[in-house]
Amino acid sequence: MTGKKNNFWVHLGLILFGVLMIYPLIWLLASAFKDTQEILTSSSLLPKIFRLDGFREGWKGEGRPAFGVFIVNSIVMTLPTVLLTIVSGVLVAYGFARFNFKFRKPLFALMIGSILLPGTVLLVPRYLIFRNLGMLDTYLPFWLTAAAGVPFFIFMFVQFFHGIPKSLDESAYIDGCGSFRILRSILLPLLKPAIFSAAIFQFMWTWDDFFQSLIYISSVDKYPVPLGLRLSIDSMGMPPWNQIAAMSLVALLPSVLLFFVAQKYFVEGIATTGLKG
Repeated sequence: MTGKKNNFWVHLGLILFGVLMIYPLIWLLASAFKDTQEILTSSSLLPKIFRLDGFREGWKGEGRPAFGVFIVNSIVMTLPTVLLTIVSGVLVAYGFARFNFKFRKPLFALMIGSILLPGTVLLVPRYLIFRNLGMLDTYLPFWLTAAAGVPFFIFMFVQFFHGIPKSLDESAYIDGCGSFRILRSILLPLLKPAIFSAAIFQFMWTWDDFFQSLIYISSVDKYPVPLGLRLSIDSMGMPPWNQIAAMSLVALLPSVLLFFVAQKYFVEGIATTGLKG
């Protein structure tokens, strides 16, 4: 009986903590259906009258591009970044995990060490490089940075490769498969949980990235979603908070949908470190 009471209080505490954590999201959802005046003056969570003005006006935009433009820009910026991150990460990790070459260990240690560097440390040299190459105000800085390899995901892929028995590679070699075919036909299907995990993380990080977008993108018609939301605040004396809340919900949808679609592989990728030989 005592154990059941303890479980009750533990579950109650977890529920209250969960409600506390998601309260900002609940407030955002409720504010999207209010008008700006009610958001600023009412202490009630639920709106007195459910309004869709925030969604209609926020999507059209007043004195700025329609919000759909920002959504398209974010898609154009994010999807190639995710794809290039996965391709470069898998190829580099495959080399570290399955091949012996000169300076392999020092290079891997250097790659691991680069994970410890804050992103802001690399921002200035990257900015200078892309400025000298004439790539500012484009999405090329995001794409090329991903194509060069993201150390965190390379390390994650290496751990998954180490969990896949090398006997699979050896059997494939005996059957006449080359290194690339082994990767494509045998290892990639087994690497699916890690690939989905990396794709979800990189999608969310790039989709929500405000700081790098602010540094590299200067044209309003190329703004991604975070800069588009910020533009709504700067464009008027009184920010239309209901429109900002409504468009924030719209901006959350792609990440939420992606997570639920790939939830099975994502959970498996986080919970394990690959197959056990």
